[in-house]
Amino acid sequence: MTADEEEQDALIRELATLRQEHRDLDDSISALIEAGRSNHLQIQRIKKKKLALKDRITSLEDRMIPDIIA
Repeated sequence: MTADEEEQDALIRELATLRQEHRDLDDSISALIEAGRSNHLQIQRIKKKKLALKDRITSLEDRMIPDIIA
């Protein structure tokens, strides 16, 4: 396996982990709201973390797409 292939595999694994964490945070927000004990500050913190994860996911996805010379 070449270094490029190893890097690509590492990116794929990291993306999968980040996407799962993003879904888990979604579930946490839903559970807090459904339980009726929605602490707005806690929900805002979770949403902020979720947004940071989304930014990281987008950054990794951009690294995986090869540069296209127009």
